[in-house]
Amino acid sequence: MFLGTHHPRLDDKGRLFLPAKYREELAEGLVITKGQERCLYVFPVEEFQRITEALRTAPVTAKAVRDYSRVLFASASDEVADKQGRITVPQALREYASLRRDCVVIGANTRLEIWDAAAWSAYLADQEQAFADLSEEVLPGIL
Repeated sequence: MFLGTHHPRLDDKGRLFLPAKYREELAEGLVITKGQERCLYVFPVEEFQRITEALRTAPVTAKAVRDYSRVLFASASDEVADKQGRITVPQALREYASLRRDCVVIGANTRLEIWDAAAWSAYLADQEQAFADLSEEVLPGIL
């Protein structure tokens, strides 16, 4: 499970340090792809394989499945962290998420998300009240 908020910087070569606490879990490799709201999703290989299998069994006749699969897989890049715990974020993905230098890596349960720091701040400011309002609807009787 991925938790927390981290503030790494993207270097001039497009490399980003993974949060130290997750390096072992991601040591076998990971997949970076486009996420919603112009962030990047980072999946451990096993989790990406689970998603792949779920999409493989989804009906290809459903337009939403085809559309989602095309964007997800066409933008995916498999990566392995170097000895310092850095991954290279491909240029096309950096452009999609508007990543420049200051980034935010958040834990999002089964994945990490990489955000431009300013975009994350704006998103969080918009969503914090909605988060408070939705707890009853999303998790009825839990919280």
